Amino acid sequence: MQGKIVKGIAGFYYIHVVESGVYECKAKGIFRKEKIKPLVGDNVKIEIIDENEKTGNITEILPRKNELIRPAVANIDQALVVFAVTRPSPHFSLLDRFLVMMESKHIPVILCFNKEDIADDFQIKALEKIYSGCGYPCIFTSALEQRNIEQVKALLTGKTTAIAGPSGVGKSSMINVLQPEANMETGDISQKIERGKHTTRHSELFLIDADSYIMDTPGFSSLYMSDFEKEDLQYFFPEFEEFEGTCRFDGCSHTHEPDCAVKNAVSDGKIASVRYDSYKKIYEELKDKRRY
Repeated sequence: MQGKIVKGIAGFYYIHVVESGVYECKAKGIFRKEKIKPLVGDNVKIEIIDENEKTGNITEILPRKNELIRPAVANIDQALVVFAVTRPSPHFSLLDRFLVMMESKHIPVILCFNKEDIADDFQIKALEKIYSGCGYPCIFTSALEQRNIEQVKALLTGKTTAIAGPSGVGKSSMINVLQPEANMETGDISQKIERGKHTTRHSELFLIDADSYIMDTPGFSSLYMSDFEKEDLQYFFPEFEEFEGTCRFDGCSHTHEPDCAVKNAVSDGKIASVRYDSYKKIYEELKDKRRY
């Protein structure tokens, strides 16, 4: 039987099998021996121990399309990154780090700016200019008033979407709106995995319809870049691409060199200065990392 891991707690994995429900499984010893850890989002094969009790063992982890270390999840089709337009104002450095991380894993991102109902037009247009200008789809929502929620739902259909964002931005409200009780096997899932007791420390997948999942990931406050070299960073800022190869020096780092096309684009307003500030900050961190 084949299913998808929707949650893992203390060595138990909860596998959703379409039309059969959720099975509580242990991973076979072979995985520990080979140092393979099942991840939320993994597609797995299971053997049933007790159909009435819905228990079994994971016998095989199917090949992963991608995986993240923090949060530890696999097989993500896209990420929905939720920040508030205001209260709190977006933490640009944190947002840009998340975008860089997703770019480095080739995972598409949809940006969702919540609390539109308490924001003014100037705040909305400023954010739209920065991030639509980089090529990211931007949706402005109010989970409280359920504004533009149908637009979000349409983008989630048929995909496994990781929802991420810092605390206080309305991420939980968004998940509650996106995950109508009628479309979930709630009795089955809630009874087995005691939803709500572990929401802050564990990633968890929720079925929102037959082939659409949303993954709630723990709130993040900092992201440490360590999977790539400083020379690769420029390729994870999509708005830099059109200026590639037009700097005076080959191998330009876009930080201190004269006649740098990227720096000129920032001066001309073609690249947002907040994005360039994030680039420089991450670049310096990657440079310092190599000294130790």
